[in-house]
Amino acid sequence: MPEPRLRVLIVDDSMFMRATIERTLADLGRFEVVGSARDGREAVAQVQALRPDVITMDYNMPGMNGAETVRAIMQARPTPVIMFSAHTRQGARETFEALAAGAVDFVTKPHGEVSADISAIAPELADKLTAAARSRPRALAPIRAPARDLGQRRITLPPTGVRLVVIAVSTGGPAALSRVIPALPPATRFATVVVQHMPAQFTRPLAERLDSLSAVEVREAAAGDLPRPGLVLVAPGDRHLSFDERGCVVLSDTPPVNGCRPAADVTMASAAAVYGRRTIAVVMTGMGKDGAAGVAAVKAAEGRALAQDRDSSVIFGMPKAAIETGAVDHVVPLDDIAKRLRFM
Repeated sequence: MPEPRLRVLIVDDSMFMRATIERTLADLGRFEVVGSARDGREAVAQVQALRPDVITMDYNMPGMNGAETVRAIMQARPTPVIMFSAHTRQGARETFEALAAGAVDFVTKPHGEVSADISAIAPELADKLTAAARSRPRALAPIRAPARDLGQRRITLPPTGVRLVVIAVSTGGPAALSRVIPALPPATRFATVVVQHMPAQFTRPLAERLDSLSAVEVREAAAGDLPRPGLVLVAPGDRHLSFDERGCVVLSDTPPVNGCRPAADVTMASAAAVYGRRTIAVVMTGMGKDGAAGVAAVKAAEGRALAQDRDSSVIFGMPKAAIETGAVDHVVPLDDIAKRLRFM
């Protein structure tokens, strides 16, 4: 017996885009468009009346913007939301606002705000809608970070003295990271690398957003960077991140692993080889199994591993795969990850 089609609500102020999305979803055959809305207020009303499985949403709408609408939906009736985002710096900022408000994930429009043909992103849209429908959407406000001492003298230690945390995260990641990275104290003894599955145009704005929320320094990684305590490096989108024999960052365009570039398995395996038992692998919310092989490599090198628990994960795929390797030392709720790291 075939699975029932997923019921979708389309939210966009452009009648043309609503029709384009509906036509694309109809062609895929896995979805039923149960309604559409022109603005945020109408979207909230439609969610309560129609009870869709999942929502597609534009950001720029009259009245309530996308983030405000997502926030209102999470209060009225939490429902998974996939945002449509522009391939611009401003589009990235807007997307992160919506993700922080509770949206599950996003896809980027191939041709700007009004895209006549979205067939190129149809497979990605279908996969993300399907995954989102199984998710646990929630609004995760950033926590209050410890005060950053701008006059603090930062000491760069040699690689032999650094413990390295490698965080693997995907769907639900930006909101989850806004709970973990700001919770790190400015005097943390760890260096940190984040591997977030995200397009190239979005990782730098993500790092900038996390930096503005945190007491530690956060920036997009560059080739030659040396991880050090108090610094969080975000792997650039569409580049694998590994380490040379000195522990410095190496970026590459080698083929995707697990369908991902950057892939956490690449970074964790390299960290295990270079940093050995001083490596701590952390696997957080996301689809798929990226990070599972990396966790096993870290454990084989006598490092340690954490995974986010099911209840606090938007998508439990990546943590579940890591736990099933038997290499994870602790399974903890999202808000306990930074705390647990202090005792490892």
